[in-house]
Amino acid sequence: MNKKYWDGLPVREGETSRQAHCDLPEGTYERELGREGFFGPVSHMHHKHPPTGWSKWEGPLRPHAFDLTKLHSEAISPWLAAPLFYNRDVRLRYWTLNQNMEYLVRNSDGDELLFVHEGEGDLYCDYGHLTFRDGDYLLIPRGTAWRLEVSTPCSFLMIENTDGILTLPDKGFAGYNAIFDPACLDHPKINDRFLSQQDENSWQIYVKRTGHISKVTYPFNPLDAVGWHGTNMVLRVNWRDIRPIMSHRYHLPPSVHTTFLGSGCVICTFVPRPVESDPGALKVPFFHNNDDYDEVLFYHRGNFFSRDHIEKGMMTFHPCGFPHGPHPKALAKSMKDPVKETDEVAVMIDSRRPLKMVDSIWPAEDRDYVNSWKNPGDA
Repeated sequence: MNKKYWDGLPVREGETSRQAHCDLPEGTYERELGREGFFGPVSHMHHKHPPTGWSKWEGPLRPHAFDLTKLHSEAISPWLAAPLFYNRDVRLRYWTLNQNMEYLVRNSDGDELLFVHEGEGDLYCDYGHLTFRDGDYLLIPRGTAWRLEVSTPCSFLMIENTDGILTLPDKGFAGYNAIFDPACLDHPKINDRFLSQQDENSWQIYVKRTGHISKVTYPFNPLDAVGWHGTNMVLRVNWRDIRPIMSHRYHLPPSVHTTFLGSGCVICTFVPRPVESDPGALKVPFFHNNDDYDEVLFYHRGNFFSRDHIEKGMMTFHPCGFPHGPHPKALAKSMKDPVKETDEVAVMIDSRRPLKMVDSIWPAEDRDYVNSWKNPGDA
């Protein structure tokens, strides 16, 4: 992501702003055309009309919105929750668990990242015991055996990085402790709760490999570690630990909110923050073509200030190939009466390769979402 694609200064043509996302020419709408997920070459167009001001859409390439709470997602095992989006690098599931898991699971296809949308409970794994609550990320390395016990009903966004390793991003000149201090990362403990669950009863591990499930039976609990050391482990961090990078004079791109990097994917977390206060700065996400990545957003809580009719537990999908950005009412409000701060929490998954959708997700779709960018007078 640090490649230097072009030497020299940007070219200017026609009427432009002096800087991106600031002091736009009167009556214009800015559109960013960027490569490599906000890290590559970029240009900014100034249009007479909103880049999302379409009047009709035909064909499969369109923005989608899904209410995942309408899906039948309850299952005793994560492997019984069908992938909703997938490609060779990423698999996204929505999983609801209302009872304790009675066996162990192991993903031998890739690292697993669980975002706890609702509920709380306990994770038992090869590395020990760890509690979890809503808003936690649980990073489970490939090959780890684990199970969950729930204190309250739980739902999870599951992000599998197939044949990849999820890591923290390089924070660059912001420094090692920026965004969230790595000291906030918690790991499982070999504590009394972990030791007390070790027994000599029969246990099963359901292992997923190349999408197929094998069941391995042991005459004892395989979570029988008495200690460990190393750098490969389960990790936990909560969105409440994230302190986002901000600028009061410039609307920063989504890439500054990167939480994890994977093979072929980037995972970002949007958390509450002050809105830009400079009079000339954009105060909502800019119209943009992210022309190398598909974008998925999962809405955890709060009001997503650039979107209409989006509730918690919903997911939007913007395939690359068309511009997207704020809805008309949100854009108009940002110009006349902007909010002082956001209260949204959302998880964004950008995928380098095109994502496919399973048929079971269609009953949860808001078919009118593609029309939500129309001006009210055009509806």
